[in-house]
Amino acid sequence: MRIIENDTDYRHFTVVIRNRSENAGDGVLESVKKIIEDVRRDGNKAVAYYTAEFDKGTSIEVSERTIEEYSKKADRHFLEALEKSVQRIRGFHKRQAEHSWSYNDNGVVLGQLIRPLERVGVYVPGGKAAYPSSVLMNVIPAQIAGVEEIALCVPFPDGIINPYVMAAIKAVGVKEVYSIGGAQAVAAMAYGTETIKRVDKIVGPGNAYVAAAKKMVFGAVDIDMIAGPSEILIAADETAEASFIAADLLSQAEHDENASSILVTTSGELAARVQIELTGRLEKLTRKETARKSIENYGAIIIAADRGEMFRCVNEIAPEHLEIMTKDPEKDLELVRNAGAVFLGRWSAEPLGDYAAGPNHTLPTNGTSRFFSPLGVYDFIKRTSLINFTGEGFRNIAETVETMAECEGLQAHAESVRVRRKALEGMMLEDN
Repeated sequence: MRIIENDTDYRHFTVVIRNRSENAGDGVLESVKKIIEDVRRDGNKAVAYYTAEFDKGTSIEVSERTIEEYSKKADRHFLEALEKSVQRIRGFHKRQAEHSWSYNDNGVVLGQLIRPLERVGVYVPGGKAAYPSSVLMNVIPAQIAGVEEIALCVPFPDGIINPYVMAAIKAVGVKEVYSIGGAQAVAAMAYGTETIKRVDKIVGPGNAYVAAAKKMVFGAVDIDMIAGPSEILIAADETAEASFIAADLLSQAEHDENASSILVTTSGELAARVQIELTGRLEKLTRKETARKSIENYGAIIIAADRGEMFRCVNEIAPEHLEIMTKDPEKDLELVRNAGAVFLGRWSAEPLGDYAAGPNHTLPTNGTSRFFSPLGVYDFIKRTSLINFTGEGFRNIAETVETMAECEGLQAHAESVRVRRKALEGMMLEDN
């Protein structure tokens, strides 16, 4: 893992980690565009063709019987862990619920209506990696928001059905499940087919083809975000345990060759100890080659001059996961402006957040925590403004609106108000 001790190397490294999540190549974009066009035109026929081509699959709909059957194949200990995770994730997300509100302002009732989206599509990876936790994190907040229809797509590559994903689907109670993946799944959910009704929003992670497809259908439907490779940044001082830091850096590196694991520290001695720990722990991993490439290409230990510089790095990099392992992490939290999720103290290991802590693990990556938030209940609602004027309330604001409309040269806008002013004046004369 590279050691960074000067500003030039630091700037170069930040460019490197940003560029690892560049847009998909022309080949991917062309393929995805064709797939989307085919699905829009041919519906089920195109979906079936691409499912057979890429996943060697034949069917599209997954029956409740299949979900039940394969759920039973999941290990008992996993099912117990799954149940506890569901409870904790529900408990956290229930606190995010929003409610309609209104207030009366001198004859004017103003407010906001909170309504859930009617239909949402959830994409769950099922290729090289299958993640039952993604089912929980994407479905539970939608359910708490009140979404009535949830369609879930998960590919079965080579016809292999993952019992742990099926168990997660059963645990959250999703009934509408399709065994399709890739860009064809995104297109089917966005535009609809003879079997799959179009959705209002698509959420969930996927490979480069899925990410490109989500970008292309955005506008026809809403999407959550374009998630890039996983990343972790650990801010630590001399009080931190090198073994904890090394283990947590590797927990992200094993995800993906493009994952980024960064330590920012004020202690050169800690940096040296972490280097030693990393070397030893890396060799013990079953995914050591993936982790090795990640660490070599996108890992770094940044030596900061002081606490202020350490957290300037944090906020500039704006990591997906931020761990603070310092003498006073709660105080240091005050310096954090940009991060997808923050883990405070020695016992708050990032993997806890991936599975069972409660907050959502779908987080903004590649510096987008500067303006994006974690997936939550708020992503599955829409807000509608409420405006209700009485005659008196209208009279108090009419002249203001006429003036503004005339300033902008919108005569019909002003006339819409003026015609009511005249009508209201006439009614008042009649009353007198």
